[in-house]
Amino acid sequence: MLSLHDKIVAITGASGGIGEATARLLARRGAAVVLAARRGERIDAIAQDIQEEGGRAATCVVDVTNAEDLQRLVSRTVDRYGRIDVLVNNAGVAPISPLAALDTEGWSAMIDVNLRGMLNGVAAALPVFRRQGSGHLVSIVSVAGLTVSPSMAVYAATKNAVRTVHEGLRTESTDGVVRTTAISPGYVRTDLADSMADPHIREQTRKNMDAMGIPPEAVARAVAFAIEQPDDVEIGEITVRPTVQA
Repeated sequence: MLSLHDKIVAITGASGGIGEATARLLARRGAAVVLAARRGERIDAIAQDIQEEGGRAATCVVDVTNAEDLQRLVSRTVDRYGRIDVLVNNAGVAPISPLAALDTEGWSAMIDVNLRGMLNGVAAALPVFRRQGSGHLVSIVSVAGLTVSPSMAVYAATKNAVRTVHEGLRTESTDGVVRTTAISPGYVRTDLADSMADPHIREQTRKNMDAMGIPPEAVARAVAFAIEQPDDVEIGEITVRPTVQA
């Protein structure tokens, strides 16, 4: 029977939404989780809830744009539990707007968090995975990386770049040591819209989330499915969207 028992999983962006749901689900299924995010008080509270339910959880304050923070997350995970089996790259922002708005600060933020943050995770975890002889990189991408919609060009570019990096890592890791999984959600009921500066886009996104969004636990189940597979099975990509989403 497939199981998460004794899996050691570090999760970025774990202070809410998909990251929090993933931490809670994996812990309930037997994994030890290390929650990472900028909001230390929030991840501490979630970790305490997990522990009170009988699960294993630790925390690490992390800004994924800082490579040293990701190194510290991996080191703390290994120091606490002896190894790191999975790194879930979940942190992301979406200050989307039409290109004509020239929101260069928003463009930089998406590149720094969505793409550079993921690469910082790769740089921190890959050497440890190699030393251990096994490891699994999971990234929460987006259906926006599969098709480009108006106002989402740069966001889609960062998500598509993450998928490309994943595929490159997969082709370089056919020795069976490192597995990769890219999970692309559609509308999920999270606070991602809070990072959108344009009030009209932010309100429309919230309406779409309210109307058709699936719970973050749906994506968490996809993460669990991917990482519970035996070592000789790699789930390369998963798309998880509302049934009614076009």
